[in-house]
Amino acid sequence: MASNVTGRQRLAAIAVLALGLLALLAPTARAADVVKTYAVAATINADGSLAVTATMTFDGGAPDAIEQRLSTVTRTRDNMEYRYQITDVTAKAGSKTLDVKSAVGPSSTTLSIPSAGATDPVELSYVVRGAAIATDGDTTTVQWPLLQGLSLPVSTFDATVAVPALFTSVDCAAGAPETPGTCTYYGGGTHDSPSPFFHDEARRAGDVVVAIVRFPSSSVAVNQDLREVWTLDRAFSAAPLPLGIAAGLLVLGALALWAARRRLGGDAGAGLEPTPVAEFHPIGPGQSEFRVLDGVRPGAVGTLVDERVDPIDVTATLIDLSVRGHLLITEMAPDTPHAPTDWTFARLTSADPLLAYEHTLLDAVAPVQGDPVKVSNLAGSVGAVIGKIQSELYDEVVARGWFARRPDATRNRWSLIGWVALGAAVLITILLAAFTHFGLTGLALVAIALGVLFVAQEMPARTASGTAVLGGLDALRGSLLTQPVDTLPAGKGLAQLSAILPYAIVIGGKDRWLHAIAATDDDVEDDSTDLGWYHGPAGWQLKDLGPSLANFVTTVQGTLFSR
Repeated sequence: MASNVTGRQRLAAIAVLALGLLALLAPTARAADVVKTYAVAATINADGSLAVTATMTFDGGAPDAIEQRLSTVTRTRDNMEYRYQITDVTAKAGSKTLDVKSAVGPSSTTLSIPSAGATDPVELSYVVRGAAIATDGDTTTVQWPLLQGLSLPVSTFDATVAVPALFTSVDCAAGAPETPGTCTYYGGGTHDSPSPFFHDEARRAGDVVVAIVRFPSSSVAVNQDLREVWTLDRAFSAAPLPLGIAAGLLVLGALALWAARRRLGGDAGAGLEPTPVAEFHPIGPGQSEFRVLDGVRPGAVGTLVDERVDPIDVTATLIDLSVRGHLLITEMAPDTPHAPTDWTFARLTSADPLLAYEHTLLDAVAPVQGDPVKVSNLAGSVGAVIGKIQSELYDEVVARGWFARRPDATRNRWSLIGWVALGAAVLITILLAAFTHFGLTGLALVAIALGVLFVAQEMPARTASGTAVLGGLDALRGSLLTQPVDTLPAGKGLAQLSAILPYAIVIGGKDRWLHAIAATDDDVEDDSTDLGWYHGPAGWQLKDLGPSLANFVTTVQGTLFSR
């Protein structure tokens, strides 16, 4: 009996093992990782729209989800792009509607189909607009990847396209989206196969099968959405027309600026006899006296020369006021060896008349009441009126008839025109670059506007009277550079040399006249008070006037105009 039991147990164990092996070896339903067939039934309508229905079958169950990305933008080589519109998207498996999701991106629409548990083929439908494009020979070409962007590989692809009229040609491309090759086979337009058909095999995930069908334009309407793509090359095209317009505009702008500078900014009275401002007037054999004519002062002279009030014009006016007896400049001995030099201004009584800007400057540096002002304090006492002094100097040269209007006002007006033109040119350039190929035209306008800003500084124009006086200043400059210093009248040497200095400072030649003042110092005695307009510290000599005055000019200009 024991032997029989043991045999039955062995047989049962063998049976259990056999059943287990059979269970392991038996085929089971599983989600497919490949689309067995991808069959497309498409319809091209007379209005150019394309209706697509793709039916996908699988070996086994459908995957949990199917994703297909449909391109909505195709870029061409000439910076153009075709745009497509995907609508009426539906999906179903048998009679069951699937809730397909559409995610719209900048260049594609991604369709996500929830297909888990589907045992019937999955069917995806949609409509494309924009695939009917205009082509040569008055034809319309409908071109669309019937298979594209699928998340699974495809074993077999087949498509049939219903058409509204006879087509003139059919073509097919398949493979990687960047470099598709030729489909396995395609055709149509015959008695047996009147509609275009397409067949391909073994497509990888993401591959495309592009159907191309051409019609006479009278049969299928064009519905392309073709747009230019913005690029720097497109915006600033160097094609003949944009380049020619920009170049022509630059030439015309340059000619206009040249004409404006010549006509409106050119001095009047060219060729007139020079009007002298000052001269070395002969008073005897070998002697000449320096005389200022018509009360023309150094500040106005400097403004006439370069059409603007410079720091040197104000500094020369200070020295001129001192030489004429309105002001005493006193150089102070430094408190320590390394301390900067300082000066004081003391007001003097003089019957010599003052011009408006001279009066303003004198009141600022040496008030009638109060202690003498130091150069180190000029920023506080004079800084507030520098603008007024400059304005009155401009009024002076206009009052003398040297300019028809204030040079600063002329520059400001043209500068305003230039800035407004520049702003407009920049805006026009942005608009042209954004919407046209004529960005170079905008750059030409910007260059012309910058030219206006440059020319604005040259637009103040002297009147005939101003031009004649300028000619007289040229003659005076020549005299200051060549007049023998030993021809000044005896007994008036220092006074005459001092009167020359302010004019030499603004128009040239001051060093030789400073040397002439130094040459009058023929002893080693203290000369600190020998000049009525400039006093030095103890031990100072006339030969020190050159370095002292150079230091004074630099310090005053830095104090007044470094604000």
